Amino acid sequence: MKNSVILMTAGAMVLAAVMPGRAQSKSAGPIAVGDPFPRLEGEFLTGRKAVLPDAASGKFALVLMGFTYQSRFSVESWAGHVQPAFAQRGNATFFEVPVLGGLARLGKWFIDSGMRSGTPKDLHENVITVWGDVDRWKTLMKFSKAAQDDAHLALFDPKGRVVWLHHGGHTDAAFAAMMKAFENR
Repeated sequence: MKNSVILMTAGAMVLAAVMPGRAQSKSAGPIAVGDPFPRLEGEFLTGRKAVLPDAASGKFALVLMGFTYQSRFSVESWAGHVQPAFAQRGNATFFEVPVLGGLARLGKWFIDSGMRSGTPKDLHENVITVWGDVDRWKTLMKFSKAAQDDAHLALFDPKGRVVWLHHGGHTDAAFAAMMKAFENR
């Protein structure tokens, strides 16, 4: 009996310690143009810790976020167009950000290994895997079940302020709108 009381008390203390942190990590709603880009923590494919917007180091940065396996095709299509456009400028970078949770965590090693082997080494610092906070990021990026396989994009300026938002596959019109937002700053 005494052991079960100790276990219940310890469990309640752990919950009490965890709950305030969980409440702080929740967002009030989706991000909007003009908002600071929310702190995003993950890991580069190199294994180094990644924190946005800090990792952009004073550059414009396009975050290409995906929440499903199928969304990777939309994200990769965008990245294929953004990489050469941004390579011509010294003040821009991009980050592919798969946001994974739930049962995917069981395959973390396998998934990370597959992404490392499928991504050229010179782009390993452009891929940030986020393991958790899925609901928070879905809210922030206006995720909807109807568009679950879309890429969710946010462009932020060198000060970390969002200047453009979009979700969907790459189109010439969407790319032009993103470049216009980039060039008008």
